[in-house]
Amino acid sequence: MKPSVIAIDPEIMSGAPCFVGTRVPIQALFDYLNGGHPLADFLEDFPSVSEDQAHQLLTEARERLLAVAED
Repeated sequence: MKPSVIAIDPEIMSGAPCFVGTRVPIQALFDYLNGGHPLADFLEDFPSVSEDQAHQLLTEARERLLAVAED
């Protein structure tokens, strides 16, 4: 499994979970998708996040959610 794309650092965005190597909060991706916007819009508006990072985040979130559901 790849290393997490989620970074939490109290010195960056007040500790909000962000994409590794960026100041882009993870919440921004979920807000875009929840608002009905395609992933392409998010990637265009946040060019410091790669498509691979976005896909990996969604995979990681799914895996964590399913692991919790199995417990």
